[in-house]
Amino acid sequence: MRTDIRKKEWAIILRRKGKSIRDIEIITSSPRSTLSGWLRDVKLSKKQKERLHKRWLVALAKARLKAVEVNRNSRLNRMKKIEESVKETISDILIDRRLWEIIFAIFYLAEGSRHLNKIEIANTEPKILTGLLKLFRYLYSPEESKFRCHLNLRMDQSEEKMKKYWSRILHIPKSQFTKTSFEKRAIKPTFENYKGVCTVYYCDTNLHKRVLTVGEELLQIIDNDQMGG
Repeated sequence: MRTDIRKKEWAIILRRKGKSIRDIEIITSSPRSTLSGWLRDVKLSKKQKERLHKRWLVALAKARLKAVEVNRNSRLNRMKKIEESVKETISDILIDRRLWEIIFAIFYLAEGSRHLNKIEIANTEPKILTGLLKLFRYLYSPEESKFRCHLNLRMDQSEEKMKKYWSRILHIPKSQFTKTSFEKRAIKPTFENYKGVCTVYYCDTNLHKRVLTVGEELLQIIDNDQMGG
């Protein structure tokens, strides 16, 4: 009992000095429920209340920053595990020419034109276009002179600079680029890494038919639930 009385007196002294309930809880090793009764009648000055409130705001801001950091690290760890899982899965797949053709056809159904008698793929992502062109060249050994490129740019982009960029990464001469189109309605400045919309054409009715047929046959297999499951 004497210990409790001493703790109560100590707690009251600390509170009158402007200590927070949390601080007093730690210093006196007393439960908060007990402190609430002991300190019920202790009044704080306006200045003490303002100081405690500022400390609370600072602590709250730190807690929020810590929570953001924890969530960020947790998300990064999840993303890393997903990447590792996917890489492990992909590394076990043996891809032959037939499977590469199926992969190309799937991409083409998603990114290419189905209504013209020519291969036509448009995208803003350089990696997608370079990957698909590399695969297209590997599968069908196309005539390089039959490739055509068209750029759709924003008004503040340099046509010459963008042609040079796409020509270099796609390995298609600038002489095979058609007249560039510009988006006149664009108002906001263009993002630094935005390279415009690049469309690659290759006129070959037979190849166009083959690619679409491969993709459509695969969709038919999926529709018929022939996936071994």
